[in-house]
Amino acid sequence: MSTHHTAGPAEALLRRHRAVMPDWLALYYDEPMEITHGEGRYVWDGEGNRYLDFFGGILTTMTAHALPEVTKAVSEQAGRILHTSSLYLDRPMVELAERIAALSGIPDARVFFTTSGTEANDTALLLATTYRRSNQILALRNSYHGRSFSAIGITGNRAWSPTSLSPLQTLYVHGGVRTRGPYAALDDAEFIAACTADLEDMLGQTGGDVAALIAEPVQGVGGFTSPPDGLFAAFREVLDKRGILWISDEVQTGWGRTGEHFWGWQAHDRAGPPDMLTFAKGIGNGMSIGGVVTRADVMNCLPANSISTFGGSPVTMAAGNANLNYLLEHDLQGNARRVGGLLMERLRAASAGLDVVREVRGRGLMAGVELVDPDTGDPSPQAASLVLEAAREGGLLIGKGGGHSTSSVLRIAPPLSLTVAEAEEGAGILERALRTANNELGGKSSQ
Repeated sequence: MSTHHTAGPAEALLRRHRAVMPDWLALYYDEPMEITHGEGRYVWDGEGNRYLDFFGGILTTMTAHALPEVTKAVSEQAGRILHTSSLYLDRPMVELAERIAALSGIPDARVFFTTSGTEANDTALLLATTYRRSNQILALRNSYHGRSFSAIGITGNRAWSPTSLSPLQTLYVHGGVRTRGPYAALDDAEFIAACTADLEDMLGQTGGDVAALIAEPVQGVGGFTSPPDGLFAAFREVLDKRGILWISDEVQTGWGRTGEHFWGWQAHDRAGPPDMLTFAKGIGNGMSIGGVVTRADVMNCLPANSISTFGGSPVTMAAGNANLNYLLEHDLQGNARRVGGLLMERLRAASAGLDVVREVRGRGLMAGVELVDPDTGDPSPQAASLVLEAAREGGLLIGKGGGHSTSSVLRIAPPLSLTVAEAEEGAGILERALRTANNELGGKSSQ
């Protein structure tokens, strides 16, 4: 396991990084680390320290590091041809599209591949606004949908929205955060009713036909917050009366990550599948794959030509097919449900009685631990940084996020092949890290 860090190759690399990279390109840790290799659920840094990886490169290493089935598929395809572009027939792309269309639940589905979740959401916005002939978009407060100019314009999280300029008119509705905000004290049914009434009221105020609602079933960067099951079903009834499209941003929730469902939208499935589904991250297990799934009339509404130079490239599609095979053959959704349930229990037990912990939430292998200042109860980025550092010292990598312009929520999302023993190991390290932060900030513990 990792112990004290000594100056080494990372220090020199950090100097070079700072000389050529943007100041706003965030790096984790007081002493940023270089990850040189990985295997299974573990990675190693340039100094030879081993870490249990509970963040997977931002929920992207979905199955495992150096998964032999994926690396073999990439190597074999690279040996044949790396790139052709979407101007030519691409067998691996057609094969993966067929499988994703069938899995999506969307009738008469068409799939367009991109290289990232940002680009996938950007494409969904282009399709929705063209189809509906409107630039009005409904988004949830505390949301995050990527870093492109259009995606920033629908991001309801100030920490990740550097400009207010946008080609879109964005209307922000309630519903993404269950335990904060004006409706937090309501029970689930009342919460859904209040958020739906807010949506109805907002639509009554708009000066045109809204194109779409875009929403993450579980908000990722926002700190793994989610509405009660069924909220989007209630929203859908309101949207359908007006012909407004529903885009489910599944960049972080897709492929069984939540354990209970293959897609996040299925927690709200009284509404049926969304009109549009966007995906990325985990399907490539580290290869650059994103995409949009929607029915044919929406996908085919563009009145001009379009291509994707790198979207659907033979080598990334080979990786996606191999990764999807592994995911389905090994029932990693079921593993996320079982091992994720155990991990959530352990995290709740580890946090019980600690003043620094406000809430442990999530589902499957997607857990958020919200941290606060023990004295004020306010969101505490300091506490999150303390836990991040202490966890690293103990040999565990986690992420952070959160709303209210603060990164005060620990984001825990290991590869879906996590074992029970690894879940126990990680929870033990995190418990010690939480106690360290609690003590440093003067919090009490009832344990």
